[in-house]
Amino acid sequence: MKHLHGYISATRALIFSAIMLASISQSAVAQSPLSSKAANEGHYYRMTTLPVPEGIHLEVGGIATMPDGSAAVSVRRGEVWLIENPTMEGGTQPVFTLYANGLHEPLGMLYHEGALFVAQRGELTKLQDSDGDGKADIYETVHSWPLSSHYHEYSFGPKLAPDGGMFVTFNVAFGNEEWWRGESRVPWRGWTLKIHPDGSFEPWATGMRSPAGLGMYKGELFYTDNQGDWIGSGGLWHVKKGSFTGHPAGLKWSQEEGSPISLSSEQFYARVDKRQIKENGFFVKPENIRDEENPDYLQDVKQDIPALTLPSVILPHGILGVSNSEILSDSTGGSFGPFAGQLFVGDQGQSKIMRVALEQVNDEYQGVAFDFRSGFQSGVMRLNWSNDGRMLVGQTNRGWGSAGVTNSGLEILTWTGRMPLEMKTVRAMPDGFEIEFTLAIDKASAEDLDSYVGKSYNYKYHPVYGSPQMNIEALDIQGVKVSDDGKKVRVVVNNLRQYYVHEIKLNGIITADGSKPLLHDAAYYTLNNIPEGEKVALSELSTKRSGKASASLSSAALVASNHESGAPNYPDVEPLLVKNTCVACHKAEQRVIGPSFKAIAKRGYSDERIVELIYSPEPQNWPEFATPMPPMPQVPEDEALAIAAWINSLNTP
Repeated sequence: MKHLHGYISATRALIFSAIMLASISQSAVAQSPLSSKAANEGHYYRMTTLPVPEGIHLEVGGIATMPDGSAAVSVRRGEVWLIENPTMEGGTQPVFTLYANGLHEPLGMLYHEGALFVAQRGELTKLQDSDGDGKADIYETVHSWPLSSHYHEYSFGPKLAPDGGMFVTFNVAFGNEEWWRGESRVPWRGWTLKIHPDGSFEPWATGMRSPAGLGMYKGELFYTDNQGDWIGSGGLWHVKKGSFTGHPAGLKWSQEEGSPISLSSEQFYARVDKRQIKENGFFVKPENIRDEENPDYLQDVKQDIPALTLPSVILPHGILGVSNSEILSDSTGGSFGPFAGQLFVGDQGQSKIMRVALEQVNDEYQGVAFDFRSGFQSGVMRLNWSNDGRMLVGQTNRGWGSAGVTNSGLEILTWTGRMPLEMKTVRAMPDGFEIEFTLAIDKASAEDLDSYVGKSYNYKYHPVYGSPQMNIEALDIQGVKVSDDGKKVRVVVNNLRQYYVHEIKLNGIITADGSKPLLHDAAYYTLNNIPEGEKVALSELSTKRSGKASASLSSAALVASNHESGAPNYPDVEPLLVKNTCVACHKAEQRVIGPSFKAIAKRGYSDERIVELIYSPEPQNWPEFATPMPPMPQVPEDEALAIAAWINSLNTP
C-alpha cells in the first residue's frame, strides 16, 4: 500500500496536520474547483463527520457492521473500537468503547458467526467476547504468515468467500539498494491466500503489488492495486485461483507446494526486461523512456504468458485516484440511490470515492468507472454499509499525503433522496457504446455530436514506477441514437481499440426538462473485449453538429494569452491541469502528495525549467515528499509551457 510509507510519531503527525491546515487560505478554498465539485455532489450525497472523543486517533484500517447496528472499527495503532449509533440517528451522539488493543496495524476486519476477524501484519486473528462485557477476551490465531519486518509488508482483508473461507492479500517489500523495486522477501508476499475455517491455507493468486482494497462481487474476489513498478495505472482486477495479475515479485514462490501457478520468475524475465543495470558499481533506477520504439504492453505479454490477468477496469492514474483502496458492492437495494449492484472504490490519495459498473463480455469482466464523491477530510481507506443503508467511510493519511488535510476520520455518506443526472452505466457494443442515464435527457443536446468527445489510450508494462498514457487517439464518433424514453444513447465509434481505456466526455447534456446538468461528465471504459452483435444502421444515426465552442481554451490560446497578459489565469489553465493529471498531486496553496504550485513558484525556476522538470522530474529537489513524481512525457509542450507560466504567476506578494 504505497500510501502508508513508514511510521510517523503521533507528535510529528499532529504537527504535520497543523502545518497543512494553516497553509490553506480561505480564498483558495472558496475558489477551488474541488470545493465547488464537492458542494454539488453534497446536494445528492450528504457527508457527516463523526465526532471522535479526545485521545482517540481513528486512523481507520477496517470497518465491520455489527448485528445491533454498531460499528467495529480497527485503527492502525492496534485498537478495535465499538461505536454505538455510528450514523448519529436521531441526533444522538455516538458512544465509543475499546473492544481490543495490542494488535499489529490491523488493516481489515470482518464480522462473521459472532466474532470479529482481523488481518494483522502477521496473522488472521479471531476476536471474541466470551463473558459479554463488551471487550474481547479471546485473541485466537486462525493462521499466521511470515514477515521480514520491512515497513511496506502490510496485510489486508479478510473477505468472506461463499464457502466460508477468507481471502487476505499481502504487499510486497522493497529492495535495500534497489529501493524502488518491489520484492517478496518471505513466502507469499505479493500473493492472495485463502484461509479455511480450520486454519489451513491455500495459495490463490499472485501478481499483487499493493493490494489495499478487496471486495466480493457476485461471489467472486476482486481487488484494487496502486500505480507503481510494473503497474502503469491503478485499477480493479478479478482474481481467480491461479491468476497472475502482473507484478512479478511473488513469482519467487510459484514453485512452492500448493501453488496454483506454474510460471517462474526465470520464465517471466526471459520475456520481459527487468532493467536491472549497474553503473559505476551502483544499480540504476529505471525511468520511463521517452519516444520508446517498442515498449511492452500487458496484452502483448499475455500472448506469451497466458496466466497474466488484465485489469477488469483501469482507473486512470491522477484522474480516478492515485492510491486506490476498498471495494464495496452496493447491496442496499436502492436505499443509497440509483446504483444498486454497482461497486464503489475508495481512493486514499485523492480522498474520494469512484463508482464502477461491471459487465461480462466473452466470459470476462470489464466495465466503466466514474467519479462519485470527493471532499473527504482524510485519505479514504475503508468502506462499509451501516444497517440503515448509509456508507461508513474510514480514513487515514499518516505516512502519506492526501487531498484531505486531517490525519484520520470516520464520515457517513447519506443519499438525500434527490436524483442526480448521471451516466448510470456505459455498456460495450459491437460498434461503440450505450450510455444509460439516471434521468431522461434533452433530446436536442443528446443528438448533437458536439456534445461528445473522447480518446483512447493504454499504459506501458515495465519495471518503472507508473506509466504515462500511451498511444493516445481521439475517438472518431460517427453518430448517435437516442432512445425513445430519453434514457439511453448509442454512441457509434469508428475506431474502437481492444485493450484500451476509452474516455468519453459529454458536454452540455441536460435533463429533458432542462433543470439539471450532468453531475459528472466523464466515463472511462476498459474495453478488454469488443462484443459481437447487431450494429446500429447508419440511417438511424444523428450526425448533427451545433458547432458549439469547447468549454475550455485551447493550449495555443493559453500560450497566446500568456504573451499578451503575462500569464494565463486559473479558469483558463484549469482544464490543462485536470487533463494532464497535475491536480492529482498538487494544489495551488496546499501541500498534498506533492508540493503546492505556489511552493514550486517560490523556487524561481524559469518556465522552460519547469517544463524540463515535468518531463524529467528530479525528486532529490523535494526530499520531504515520500513519493517521487513520475515523468510526464505525454504533456504537449505548449500545454506544459502554459502550466509553467501560470505556476510562476503565483510567485507574487
